[in-house]
Parts: sequence; C-alpha cells; structure tokens
Amino acid sequence: MTMATLYEKVGINIKYYRKKLGLSQEQLAFKAKIDMTSVSETESGLRNTSLKTIAKLAKSIKYRAF
Repeated sequence: MTMATLYEKVGINIKYYRKKLGLSQEQLAFKAKIDMTSVSETESGLRNTSLKTIAKLAKSIKYRAF
C-alpha cells in the first residue's frame, strides 16, 4: 500500500464517520480544533496529515482504533 493510498483511506473513513454523526466539515474542524481546510484536504486525501491531526479527528468522531 502506498502512502497516497493510505491517506485516501484515512480520509474516506473520517468522512464516513463524520457524516454518520451528522457533522459538517466546519463542525468537525471546530470539535477537533483544526481549520476546515485541513478537514477537507484530509477527507479528499490531498494532505499528508500528521498523526497528531489524525488523532484529533479520530477523537472528535469518537473513533477508537483499539
């Protein structure tokens, strides 16, 4: 799996759970304390999102990896 594919999969999952919770990108950005552009670019796989930001997003959508 390439890094680009990994970022795309992360983005797809964040978008899925965000929508499942009925949140807009703006609402998720507010909850995660990041800017909305980061959410948008992460969901579309355009950004090499840091692990710290991914953790903030995961916590905001109540996703538990373990």
